[in-house]
Amino acid sequence: MGGLMLSRTYRPSADLAPYIRRFYVFEAPLPDGAVVEDFLLAETAFVRCLLRGDWSAETKPGEWNTAGNIVFFGANSGPLKVRVKGGFAVTGFAIRPSGWHALFPDPHNLLADDMRPLQQLWGDLADKMIEGVVQATDDKGQLDAMENCIRERLKMFPGHLPDPQMAQFEIIARTDSTIRIEDAAAQLGLSARQLERRCLAAFGLSPKAILRRSRFLDAATALRGFSSPSEVELGALRYYDQSHMNREFRRYTGMTPRVFANAATPLQTAGLKLREESRYED
Repeated sequence: MGGLMLSRTYRPSADLAPYIRRFYVFEAPLPDGAVVEDFLLAETAFVRCLLRGDWSAETKPGEWNTAGNIVFFGANSGPLKVRVKGGFAVTGFAIRPSGWHALFPDPHNLLADDMRPLQQLWGDLADKMIEGVVQATDDKGQLDAMENCIRERLKMFPGHLPDPQMAQFEIIARTDSTIRIEDAAAQLGLSARQLERRCLAAFGLSPKAILRRSRFLDAATALRGFSSPSEVELGALRYYDQSHMNREFRRYTGMTPRVFANAATPLQTAGLKLREESRYED
């Protein structure tokens, strides 16, 4: 399956870079009867245009649901199990926490771990976006359709500018996941309580939860062989003992590190690879 996964990513246009982290395209030309079950662990909110494939997610234990062909996903505090039948094609974009309030009126923590039709949040603009993406004949056409609709959305909230402190915390979380909360807050000129409130509104989770998830993703990326941490960095990522590491992997994957190392997780693995490729771009 891993060899059949085709992925491409694109940086947003300069005017959208403060709001959108990345555009991406995933494709897998699988047989009609193929079924892929995996999980997602997204650090940011995403919008996904589902162009081909029968997609569903486990929204409650044992309950699988769909949300149409253009879907909003809030940031994940834990794994979101997903299932796709047949070959699939997906395009979409990741929303920067620092740009959240320019695109959504409600705090992100009200939508974290959520999956719903984008129409519930963006109305007719969501229909316009998916129509443009479906009609496009190449990646550029799809990106143009998404970017044009994002610009329309930004015009609805002209007073909400990107948050530079949350932009800086995004960098900290991606590059220094073992930092103390108090030290991160001091770097941003905030109290720990202010950082907590701002992170819940922009990232959807508390600073502690953000860094805990990021630390796990750093360890999982190294385990998958997509990063080459130095001995100092690797030492910082190590957990207190094997049982601690096992607990964290079970929390975020439902597996032990040993099982995860050999498991086929094509969607999450692609996400880890893309995360590492863009980790130091800011």
